Amino acid sequence: MKEKILDLKQLTAESHRLRESGRRLVATNGCFDLLHVGHVRYLAVARKLGDVLVVGLNGDESVRALKGEGRPLNNERDRAEVLAALESVDYVTIFPQVRATEFLTAAQPAAYVKGGDYTPETLNAEERGALEKCNAIIKIIPFEKGYSTTGLLEKLRDG
Repeated sequence: MKEKILDLKQLTAESHRLRESGRRLVATNGCFDLLHVGHVRYLAVARKLGDVLVVGLNGDESVRALKGEGRPLNNERDRAEVLAALESVDYVTIFPQVRATEFLTAAQPAAYVKGGDYTPETLNAEERGALEKCNAIIKIIPFEKGYSTTGLLEKLRDG
């Protein structure tokens, strides 16, 4: 079985190899702290937009910066392993920054997928710039209603 968890340098090389062979790489990113069916469905739809799906995974420090103290619930290596086990996911790359700019620069995707809480206009300007440099299309996939990590955590807290 091929190694599915790549560092940024390995991702750059693999992305180049895939593009050279005419394969269409799709990228997405996020925290994926507590994987639920909404994530699984989202990643399956993203994978159908190309030949290869690479998931950029926010590292532990960036998850803390984005989500607050007490997060992530699962460390970055465990989250990467769970994502890599999904049939729809070809590669996972952990990145330490809050923004996915370096991940996107390494991936050079043909398409970039985000969830329904984003619009192309609300994407971070640096990230959008990296996508424009590689002529990636941006695709927003609607959220699966009723599924969110925050909602699950609230349910757990409320009993």
